[in-house]
Amino acid sequence: MTMIKYDLPNDNFVMIKIYDILGKELLNLVNEFKQAGSYTVTFDATNYPSGVYYYKIKTGSHSGAGSFVQVRKMILIK
Repeated sequence: MTMIKYDLPNDNFVMIKIYDILGKELLNLVNEFKQAGSYTVTFDATNYPSGVYYYKIKTGSHSGAGSFVQVRKMILIK
């Protein structure tokens, strides 16, 4: 398991998705409106093999106003 921590300076819609090394979406961890604050979400990788994974955090609307996108790499070692 790993914990993904994130902070929201303003109330916003949040999506956090997990992808494999080929870019295939594996899991949608968060997909909801959140109030401003600090959050932690757990990624349980029990059913996934060792390897490189990515998580993408996206906030805001599709129009781009006030939106934020970040992709980070994770390495799973069992």
